[in-house]
Amino acid sequence: MKKLFISLLIVSIVACNKTPDKVVENKSDSTQQVQVDSTHAEQSIADKDAALQQINKQVVQTLKDKDYKKFAEFIHPEKGVRFSMYAFVNPKEDKQFSKADFAKYQPTKTLFTWGTMDGSGDLYKATIDDYLTKWVYSKDFVTGQVALNEFLGKGNSLNNLKEIYPKVDFTENFIKGSEATAGMDWKCLRLVFEEFQGKYYLVAVVNDQWTI
Repeated sequence: MKKLFISLLIVSIVACNKTPDKVVENKSDSTQQVQVDSTHAEQSIADKDAALQQINKQVVQTLKDKDYKKFAEFIHPEKGVRFSMYAFVNPKEDKQFSKADFAKYQPTKTLFTWGTMDGSGDLYKATIDDYLTKWVYSKDFVTGQVALNEFLGKGNSLNNLKEIYPKVDFTENFIKGSEATAGMDWKCLRLVFEEFQGKYYLVAVVNDQWTI
């Protein structure tokens, strides 16, 4: 009987020492951590979107003001900036400048070939100033509708921006067309940004409009 009593006492003590509350507590901590991580991720996305919206606003304003020295400050330090006349980005033919070359040639009257005109097929030649003034900022894009990583202007030309820049972000500044042309005279300005050392820089300027 004494041995039986001792055995029962040991079983009782072992049962009392079990701590199921710890398992529940760990589960609660895990759930809380997931919620914290999710909140942090959402905040990071919101911060990123706000940063891109802000830099887009600044770049478009420099174009409106024709402040091309200020514009040059946004050019990617290593990759430079590419200019595409239409939605189709052609890395082999589109004009591209390093930040240094842009600053060097912008004040000059040097003519550059920027691409081929839709319809006529003529080469479009202009100085940097004329191209930015007459082609890139051909509409008052400061007043346009702004979208992030979304295409508002959709025409009949091939748009390969996401294929050429699959892992970066872009903004679109969209000016809708008039009723007189059934909306076909819309234009948009897309700015492509890439992060470098914790800051976003411009790697491409892409115009788009209805083409023949």
